[in-house]
Amino acid sequence: MTRAQTKERNRRALLDAAFQVVSRDGYRARLDEIAERAGLTTGAVYSLFGSKNGLVVALVADYLRPYYEEVEEAVPAGLDLLEAVGAFARYYRRGCDGPEALPRLSLQITLLDMALHDPELGSQLAASVRAQEQHLVALFTGRPYKKRVVTSRHAERLTTALRALLVGLGQGVPLGLAPDADEEYFAAAARALVCDASLLDDDAGSA
Repeated sequence: MTRAQTKERNRRALLDAAFQVVSRDGYRARLDEIAERAGLTTGAVYSLFGSKNGLVVALVADYLRPYYEEVEEAVPAGLDLLEAVGAFARYYRRGCDGPEALPRLSLQITLLDMALHDPELGSQLAASVRAQEQHLVALFTGRPYKKRVVTSRHAERLTTALRALLVGLGQGVPLGLAPDADEEYFAAAARALVCDASLLDDDAGSA
């Protein structure tokens, strides 16, 4: 195994271990336990990620990246904005039924707790999430809506609103708070956001 392969293997092991420990313990997560689960030392954490916060930020990026990359397949080109938003919402809803739904919910809650206890980490996590959301911004930009084309600024505003809506609904599904929220419910709720003219108001600015 080459040095680069060893480094990537260790990085992957630490991220997988961090997912388990951080999901359970939040800001109380201990680096020594994460390292032990990965079969490494805490020195490896500092070498690869710089700090505990660096590991957590990398964990969020690692967790979100496949999700936002796969959504491009779920929302093909050629759909108008309403169709694209509906397809994205259905894709999001399907993820709420998977085997990782509860661990993901636990991670979301513990990351929020960590951000509240450490504002610096909170800023880093927000930047990481916004970077991944650029996939959605690009996905919606340029699609037709009511005889006009969605600008990147409009897409950014819409992405922010969709995140708030779908994260909230998605948290309710595994908790049993949204028993009737099937794929069509998610899609209808997401399309309703688009129909709010203020989200796509020309006064909001353009790209």
